[in-house]
Amino acid sequence: MLKRVANWGWRPRGVLLVALVMAVTAPAHAASGAGVYWTRVSLLKSFFADSDKVSWKRLDVSPAARKVLTRRLGTPPPTRQTVYFGLKGSKVQGVALIDDQIGQHEPITFAVLLGTDGKMKRLEVVAYREARGGEIRSPRFRRQFTGKSPADKMRLGHDVVAISGATISSKAMVVGARRALIMVDELIIKPGIVKVLQVDKSVAR
Repeated sequence: MLKRVANWGWRPRGVLLVALVMAVTAPAHAASGAGVYWTRVSLLKSFFADSDKVSWKRLDVSPAARKVLTRRLGTPPPTRQTVYFGLKGSKVQGVALIDDQIGQHEPITFAVLLGTDGKMKRLEVVAYREARGGEIRSPRFRRQFTGKSPADKMRLGHDVVAISGATISSKAMVVGARRALIMVDELIIKPGIVKVLQVDKSVAR
């Protein structure tokens, strides 16, 4: 039987580091205030519960890709993107991103799990720092992102219904989720998952 192996060697920096090294502090139905709800380890174990191995790769955004991404996103993308992926044997089971998106005043740390088809499988709020608006963590709100693809416009009020009293935070998740979908589409799906992630059968065993 294959053993589950996790590659947790890389540690994110800055705001993301602070959010991810803290322990889970509240249940999923908690009130609307600030909190940190996932560690990086617990999040990826949950995302890739059926995988034998979880690994990561840091992707540099080439000038050509940056030009395309800027056009698709409407804003310049980051110059580097770290992606996590789960392996079952030598087969990639999905790709995850952990990112920040500014809310009303503070960044919201969130994570997405995408399938190998590039569609959204799950969205989680990792850390919320505003005094109000934390209802975006509710399953009812987050389920609206399931199945979304890079082709979806994801307009707030049309494709995604905002949480009452948390419109800015709701919009932040729409912007962040759409960015994640398009980044994975351009950097991984189109060039080819196996090629980009350099999946090696001998390593995946």
